[in-house]
Amino acid sequence: MKQSRIIIDPNVHFGKPCITGTRIPVYAVLELVQAGIPFSEIVSKYYLDLTFDDVAACVQYALDLIKAEEVHLVGAIA
Repeated sequence: MKQSRIIIDPNVHFGKPCITGTRIPVYAVLELVQAGIPFSEIVSKYYLDLTFDDVAACVQYALDLIKAEEVHLVGAIA
């Protein structure tokens, strides 16, 4: 089984999800993605220790969280 690229360690960034083997939090990478910075630029100018696949793993992590989120609607929807 392939090791996950995202790790949650209570001793690193207070348990915030980070890229495995680094102290780079997932949210920091996602902020760059949200700003429209290409993956290739993120790994060549911002986080030289990351790979394209690491950045893609951050996006996938966020997608997985949203997919797993439970939504509880109260009352009727108009």
